[in-house]
Amino acid sequence: MIKIIAIAVWVCAATLGAVFYSFQAAGERGVGEKPKPMLGGLDYVKTDVISVPLIRDSKIGGYFLAKLVYTVEPEQIKKLSIPAEALITDQVYSYLYANPQIDFTKKATIDLDAFRAAIRDTVNTRVGANLVHEVLVDQVNFLSKDEIRDNWLRRRQDSDTAAAETAKPAEADAPPAH
Repeated sequence: MIKIIAIAVWVCAATLGAVFYSFQAAGERGVGEKPKPMLGGLDYVKTDVISVPLIRDSKIGGYFLAKLVYTVEPEQIKKLSIPAEALITDQVYSYLYANPQIDFTKKATIDLDAFRAAIRDTVNTRVGANLVHEVLVDQVNFLSKDEIRDNWLRRRQDSDTAAAETAKPAEADAPPAH
């Protein structure tokens, strides 16, 4: 009997502790306060692949390819008079052309934190409101002019080889001429 009473007291104490902790944790955020970004209330919008030619010394050195995801408040994005994706694409172009120190032909890395922050801050400054909360990188690539040419030649050779292979079986099936 004493064991049952001790278990009941222990269960009540654990329940009261859990309730007290939950009220304390909820009080830190405040009643009626908006949830923090990344916890809800924001829309996640993906861009198409953004392709920016990198021009150095009047020559195309390659192409910067990026696919981004940005978080926005739904009410704010509805107020825009132009598509948000056009703003993001324009800011990616502006960032890469305004920063001549970014040269992928000589440097294999990019400071992604600075890139994301610059895109977010310049879009928000341009709009005049806190539109973009976070810019996330879905994909970033750089293809040099030589890589593009090699890929094009490889695809052309593969298609020529495939065309030749499909033509050979048709000749092999034909009966021999005597």
